[in-house]
Amino acid sequence: MRDEGVFTVEDLLACYRMGVFPMGEARHDARVFLVDPKRRGVIDLNHFHLSHRMARTVRADHYEVRTDTAFDEVVEACAQPAEGRDETWINAPIQILYGALFRRGQAHSVEAWKNGELVGGLYGVSLGGAFFGESMFSTARDASKVALVHLVARLRAGGYRLLDCQFMTPHLAQFGAEEISRPEYHVRLDTALATEGDWQALPEPASGAQALQAISQAS
Repeated sequence: MRDEGVFTVEDLLACYRMGVFPMGEARHDARVFLVDPKRRGVIDLNHFHLSHRMARTVRADHYEVRTDTAFDEVVEACAQPAEGRDETWINAPIQILYGALFRRGQAHSVEAWKNGELVGGLYGVSLGGAFFGESMFSTARDASKVALVHLVARLRAGGYRLLDCQFMTPHLAQFGAEEISRPEYHVRLDTALATEGDWQALPEPASGAQALQAISQAS
């Protein structure tokens, strides 16, 4: 384990390049440890599954989707207890590190807004042609799912090669997420790091129709 005084932003980026990522033991525990799963959850950007219902929801623009306008607020919301989860791995050192990474332009948030209120979103790290999804939250129906669809659209438009979800969940499985072995993950990671994704490839903010168009376009 590493403490906040030792673990730096450069350490954090080095971890992602090696295929490992940091987590906290608990919300109020300042320790940070590294995780290297034997099985890794990923979403193949070329085989993203979008149901007809979710496509209609995205196209209807029930939420205004923005990027990078409330990064710290998204991380804080992800760190709050949620249904079925009393504890979180996002502690103060994690929040400080990712905030610093955001200010360097290497971490991003995708946010769903309704009537001026942040009701869902996600955040993660952008490195080369890889995006490492960290966490998501939702306080309104489908808000985090809409944010995920917009994330995939932005990654596809920007030429990214890897969307790392870390762990498989039923929530992600419905979008075509799969679990791959550690060696296969490293092959995909190396390929992605050898390219450079363009986070700004979609307009800001992008409409639901623009997001769906980016997803439907051939690679």
